[in-house]
Amino acid sequence: MVTTSTTIKCRVSIPSCDKDILAVVSQLTDTPVTFEAKDGALDLNVTVTNAFTKKTTESTAVSLLGCVRQLAQRTDLWDSAACNGSTGFLVESWIQASEQTLLPILRNKSKGDLLLETVQDFLNKIDSHLKSSNHAYLVGDTPTAADVCVAIPLTVVALEHYTTLTWPDKTFAWLETVLGQLEAVVDGAAAMSWGKWKGNLKGAAAAPAATTTTAAAGGDDDNKIINLLTQHKVEFSVYDHPLSKTAEELVANAPLADGETHTKNLFLRDKKHGMFLVTVATNAKETTPVQTKELGKLLGLQGKTNLRMADEKTLMEQLQVKPGCVGPLCAALAKPEGDDKVTLVLDQTLTTTSKYAKIHSHPMQNDKSVSMTPDAMMAFLKSVGVEPTILDFGSAPAAAAPAPAPKKQQQQPKKQGGGDKQKQQGGKKQGGGGGGKKGETLLALQCKKDENFPQWYTDVIKLSEMIAYYDISGCYILRPWSYKIWEMMQDWFNVEIRKLGVDNCYFPLFVSQDRLEKEKDHVEGFAPEVAWVTKSGDADLAKPIAIRPTSETIMYPAFSDWIKSHRDLPLKLNQWSNVVRWEFKYPTPFLRSREFLWQEGHTAHATYDDAQVMVMQALDLYRRVYEELLAVPVVRGYKTEAEKFAGGHMTTTVEAYIQGSGRAIQGATSHNLGQNFGKMFDIKFQDEKGESQIAWQTSWGLTTRTIGVMIMVHGDDTGLVLPPRVAPIQVVIVPIISKKLPMEQAKPYCEAILQELEELGLRAKFDDRTMYNPGWKYNHWEQKGVPVRIEVGPRDIEQKQARCVLRYNGDKIDVNIDGIATILKDKLEDIQEKMFAKAKEARDSHVVQVTEWKDFVPNLELNNLMLTPWCGGEHEDWEEWVKTTSREESLKARGEEGEDEKTATSLAAKTLCIPFDQPELPEGTKCIASGKPATCWVLWGRSY
Repeated sequence: MVTTSTTIKCRVSIPSCDKDILAVVSQLTDTPVTFEAKDGALDLNVTVTNAFTKKTTESTAVSLLGCVRQLAQRTDLWDSAACNGSTGFLVESWIQASEQTLLPILRNKSKGDLLLETVQDFLNKIDSHLKSSNHAYLVGDTPTAADVCVAIPLTVVALEHYTTLTWPDKTFAWLETVLGQLEAVVDGAAAMSWGKWKGNLKGAAAAPAATTTTAAAGGDDDNKIINLLTQHKVEFSVYDHPLSKTAEELVANAPLADGETHTKNLFLRDKKHGMFLVTVATNAKETTPVQTKELGKLLGLQGKTNLRMADEKTLMEQLQVKPGCVGPLCAALAKPEGDDKVTLVLDQTLTTTSKYAKIHSHPMQNDKSVSMTPDAMMAFLKSVGVEPTILDFGSAPAAAAPAPAPKKQQQQPKKQGGGDKQKQQGGKKQGGGGGGKKGETLLALQCKKDENFPQWYTDVIKLSEMIAYYDISGCYILRPWSYKIWEMMQDWFNVEIRKLGVDNCYFPLFVSQDRLEKEKDHVEGFAPEVAWVTKSGDADLAKPIAIRPTSETIMYPAFSDWIKSHRDLPLKLNQWSNVVRWEFKYPTPFLRSREFLWQEGHTAHATYDDAQVMVMQALDLYRRVYEELLAVPVVRGYKTEAEKFAGGHMTTTVEAYIQGSGRAIQGATSHNLGQNFGKMFDIKFQDEKGESQIAWQTSWGLTTRTIGVMIMVHGDDTGLVLPPRVAPIQVVIVPIISKKLPMEQAKPYCEAILQELEELGLRAKFDDRTMYNPGWKYNHWEQKGVPVRIEVGPRDIEQKQARCVLRYNGDKIDVNIDGIATILKDKLEDIQEKMFAKAKEARDSHVVQVTEWKDFVPNLELNNLMLTPWCGGEHEDWEEWVKTTSREESLKARGEEGEDEKTATSLAAKTLCIPFDQPELPEGTKCIASGKPATCWVLWGRSY
């Protein structure tokens, strides 16, 4: 036997948890491993015994997966054939899923703000897979590197973070088997005690789901509320959930069973009457309305009341909690007497079990909730000396039928700026019903766009009635306001693709396992996200059926049947459908959801050149959707090899920029698939010479992500700002009703304007609702982004004019009633152009050329996109180096140890595209990363 040395160099830093995994794999493969710090990274050095050669070889491994692959290929102990053969992609897909899901939790040592649901989904995914495959291991009948790389981090995560996960039987049996085998093979060098882990896991598996504290379990030394509950022997449970700063986030992040509810809490103060902690029910079905204007009357407060939200300092002084962490139990920490006494006000539905069996509320932390019965809650409050005031909020005036505004406030509305004073007052209110007296509205955003962009986005999509949350995480209801925008894009797109000879069709939602796994590279790109159907009623399916993550493997067997001759080409099809990608990252409506809508085009051609023409035609349609319909500028370009479509030959893309977050976002892609799928699915044709040829194919897709991009680019601190070409309503007419102008007088005037607008093809609406005042309506339609609002008051009718308010910049113009439709049609086109120009100016101001690495991360921290010289799109190793190094340097610049794992975004820069429009590249220019001669410019940025 001759000993030779093989060095595997890892270009990424290896945290301790990754080193433990590699140490275990090295022992299983009988391959000694040492770790050596070098230039801020760790080199993985592997010594291999070889009987046939004395040659020393060197190879490079990028990421944990690459290192494991290199080790696993050097042994038969853990089925290296599976790592190299036809099922190798399944092994790697499990390792990738673990690396993307479990390891970030360990690397950053995060707890409270992590998604328990993410880990639980992973457990369920394993259980479902094991049941469907009827195997004891993740791949095949013997353990592979997949079992090691999933079992180790899963075990550590469970014990260090989520000891009360619900463990499905099949999953726990698999884990116990794997740990048992490892215990027999791995020695202490791996720094892991397998026996202890197994024992602890048995206890964890037997624990009730999502319960970490009960009256008998002892308290939490760091949480006063939980300690008090324990001391007073109250029956309760407490569980972790994603960080939830608002009631809306809480309802979405911690779904409840029917008959249970979360709480919404308002901490209010009045200079004369003191402070009030108001707690009402909020859940997926309903939220008890609280109108602060009426609250004083319900409380029986004497004299004038002015209840307002207390500031953060007062909240901390009185209840010892931060904003977003308040719950009714926090009243136990308030001062019991004196001028600073806090009165707890409870919605009566929370006090008995007649409506809700369980009440869930924050115990001073917004990453935990306490669950208890109403009786237990009331008993606890009594035991700590809190006597709540019980109110029937249902007795307050209905939000949908507010009292008419006082006469004095309705006179001469134009002197108040056509109702703008009403609008401004209304916009400042954070509470209130859906349209009470003047100034009351629910349409005020909680955060400014430039202060808390994620929360701003959440508020906008919900309050503008674009999205409603669903009880399955990552799935959302598209309300009519957003779906109409999608329909208008569909209508436009259908006209354009028909000009290119593309026909619409529809293929099934389901795909067999055999078909999905036929193309290795393709399925590898989607494997961790594929959702499987494993049952029909109570019976297990003989073979699992996948839900479409994309349709190549669904459609191309039909292409093989339909294409026999060159006369059958080109075949150009498109379908509008839904797609399911069950990814583990934190979902975001429109941007990253588990189910989304899209169009996907699939074509087959006789030559590569014909296919390439189709690719570029489709990409230009995507550019036009963004720039001509949505007023969003995009950069067109090629994806690098690392970023291209799995299984494809080449990917082109349009990339947009979001100034509010400083991130880019992939807008749409068009792929030249080459002949890869043609070979796999036997898509052949006889050419004009009678010779058999493989077809050249393309695929291209555009999703409902477009709507999210539009919202983020154009929205402001009031809400949506819609480009006129996709606005469901382009013009809304709001009459200013008063004693001088009753509805019966205003209605004919407004309807005449409406008719003229509609006859010219404008999408218009006359808001003749009498239960809302003008100020409320202004806020409502501004929140929904309607491009133009027409205000009609008594003076307008006298002067035969109307005041027009432009949403995108707030300008007001008085327009003569004669020819108003023509004037507004031109104005809408002008708005469309100016919105695009504004967005383009914002984008261009954040695109910079960088030629030295020292300038890269500083520009990244300024929310810029960087155009840099590059050695070529095929250099995946250097691309990975930039991702890793930019992330590390960004964290260092910010003074942070790790990233927030509850988001799907990263601080790392990635390649967006190699732009079609290339600046001049001077001879001798070096790549910014490798130092090799540059061959092109590449665009980098942080990305969604």
